[in-house]
Amino acid sequence: MTELEKLMAGEEYCFLDPKIAERKARAARLCQEFNQISSTDPQKQTSKIREILGSTGDRVSVQANFNCDYGKNIHVGEDFLSNYNLTILDIAPVNIGHNVMIGPNVDIYTVNHPMTAAGRRHYLAKASPVTIGNDVWIGGKVAVMPGVTIGNNVIIAAGAVVTKDIPDNTLVGGVPAIKIKSL
Repeated sequence: MTELEKLMAGEEYCFLDPKIAERKARAARLCQEFNQISSTDPQKQTSKIREILGSTGDRVSVQANFNCDYGKNIHVGEDFLSNYNLTILDIAPVNIGHNVMIGPNVDIYTVNHPMTAAGRRHYLAKASPVTIGNDVWIGGKVAVMPGVTIGNNVIIAAGAVVTKDIPDNTLVGGVPAIKIKSL
């Protein structure tokens, strides 16, 4: 199997592989172009973000700075809004539902590295998809870890680190994020 085939199969892969590096370089260029667009030109921002992402609903608003690893693995639904400084490391798919709001300085990760020094010395990584449901509000400075599924009607308090799945109708917060109450 090629390294790209390993990545897509959810197996460990070498992230220095030229095909994988090529994807990241393309995303970095497009994100740089997006981040240079004036905030006074939201139509141009929307056009560029649609070029970067795999799919979007009709209404999407992303503020600069935005950074991603691939872009085409990110799929957002209708009425998606993100504040400043969103980073999505979309080595694996990131599927985001409808009516989702994301606060500033949020990070969503699909990639992880080995726990062994030998694995890290071989530049290995492994990707796991992230899924975010409908009607979700993610507060500022939240980090979502690889493989997490966030249900519908969920609020994630500012500063939380989401390491496990979150069921529908739940408010979570903390490091690691835990249930605060049902909604």
